[in-house]
Amino acid sequence: MKLFVRDLTVIDASYLCGQRGMVGESWILDVVMSGELNEMSMVLDFSRVKKQIKQLVDTYVDHRLIVPTQNARIHIAGSQPGYTTVDLLRDEKSIHLHCPDQAYCFIEDEAVTIESVTRHLHQVLKGNLPENVQGLELKLRHEQLDGAFYHYSHGLKKHDGNCQRIAHGHRSPVELLVDGHRDAALEQQWAQRWQDIYLGTREDLAELSELNLSQHAAAATPQTHYGFRYTAPQGEFELAIAKAETEILETDTTVELLAHYIAEQVKPLVADKTLEVVAYEGVGKGAMATR
Repeated sequence: MKLFVRDLTVIDASYLCGQRGMVGESWILDVVMSGELNEMSMVLDFSRVKKQIKQLVDTYVDHRLIVPTQNARIHIAGSQPGYTTVDLLRDEKSIHLHCPDQAYCFIEDEAVTIESVTRHLHQVLKGNLPENVQGLELKLRHEQLDGAFYHYSHGLKKHDGNCQRIAHGHRSPVELLVDGHRDAALEQQWAQRWQDIYLGTREDLAELSELNLSQHAAAATPQTHYGFRYTAPQGEFELAIAKAETEILETDTTVELLAHYIAEQVKPLVADKTLEVVAYEGVGKGAMATR
């Protein structure tokens, strides 16, 4: 007997890539389990499977920076109890972090792909399901989109939950309606602007020399990199990332403020026409702003 749960949860995370840098991502998780019926004539109660599996995924993968430990460009080292430095060496676009351990998801692979993350999820869930569950199939997939989208990473220091982590992200569509009609050209322009972008808040900027990064960050300079640092409930977060892959905002980077920011940036392009921005934060949620 098989039990399936589609759209069980969405993983919103970022990952390190030697070619693209820091990539914000959103994956939908589907689950199929096989096994013998229990005393209630079920393989597993739906409410229980959703809660149990979602809790494990949220705890160990969601809203983390996924780091492929077998990639030769990546260097990982403990710094102080509970903290780790991670470095991705990419010449002038290197990325350097010093964060609490819970900000990372380390996978034993050379690259982050749907397949490698799926293998990691199997390891996370293995042994944490009832004995009568004999088989487990996981499917990660992207939301099917009919328009432009971008990948962004950020951190929200004022957030009580895991959004406070300085390097997590989303794969997000954007809809720009001019006089009530979507403008595909404007949407594509914005998606290109924010493709694989890090969105930072100006008040979180810090001098590179003040950050507690590893020796691999020595080549990062104020001409090539921004430094960010803030303290949140989960600890102190530090990041150095290439200016070419960053956009600085004067505000926090909540989706509500991103919608307003996009509207302010796009409004001059549409003159006296009405503009409505529908900005998404991953899958099926977001904010709207009108100008």
